[in-house]
Amino acid sequence: MKEFIFAIGLVLFVEGLLCALFPSKIKNMSKLIVNTSSNNLRFMGSVFTITGFIIIWYIYKQ
Repeated sequence: MKEFIFAIGLVLFVEGLLCALFPSKIKNMSKLIVNTSSNNLRFMGSVFTITGFIIIWYIYKQ
């Protein structure tokens, strides 16, 4: 559970840092996401989820 809370904190830290450093880029990315089809977003989300799972699995396997 400690690792999960750490991971959530890390995600929030990175997202907040990106918003603070590049606010105009974040706005442009938001517009891009709105114009992207649901199927493409679902596919990209699946790829990121699987990639993240593989990275976590590899780290904890060692």
